[in-house]
Amino acid sequence: MKPSLILASSSPRRQELLREVGVAFEVDPAHINEDTFAGEQALPYVLRLAEEKARVVAARHPESYVLGADTTVIVDGEILAKPVDAADAVRMLRMLSGIGHEVTTAVSLIEPSGDGKTERADTRHCTTKVFFRKVSEEEIQKYVAGGEPMDKAGAYAIQGGAATWAVRLEGEYSNVVGLPLPLITEMLKARHLI
Repeated sequence: MKPSLILASSSPRRQELLREVGVAFEVDPAHINEDTFAGEQALPYVLRLAEEKARVVAARHPESYVLGADTTVIVDGEILAKPVDAADAVRMLRMLSGIGHEVTTAVSLIEPSGDGKTERADTRHCTTKVFFRKVSEEEIQKYVAGGEPMDKAGAYAIQGGAATWAVRLEGEYSNVVGLPLPLITEMLKARHLI
């Protein structure tokens, strides 16, 4: 059976979460520039990136549904995207130590156009509040040295080495991992994809 959905992400975490929903899918990463625009706020930023990723991949697969996603961490209005290097990862983790922050994931589902015209995008978001305990400098340095933070928004994986740092969550856990399952399920069911 041909998969009815293309995931515009190479993230193993997103792939694993999407498998939990029970939909057949293929993977075709978008590989777009993820820099913020001057003055761009967090929510418009993640919404834009999720839709851009989906549209880039939809252009290559006009007969399929395409799902794009982007996750970012927000502290006091500052966007903490993927760290540029180890020092940036350390900086981010120091900021997150002992405080609450928001994790917002935007998802964009592009419907096949079938006629070569512009595809319709359904773009939504989910936000979860995460509270970290005070994390020691030694823990931060060890975590960053292990390499896990380097391809993660906010420089951490809640399902990985940073799992013991989160003392409380307000909202959807799967959203923090990278794909809000209740929201995705609703969007896919509405199109009879699951």
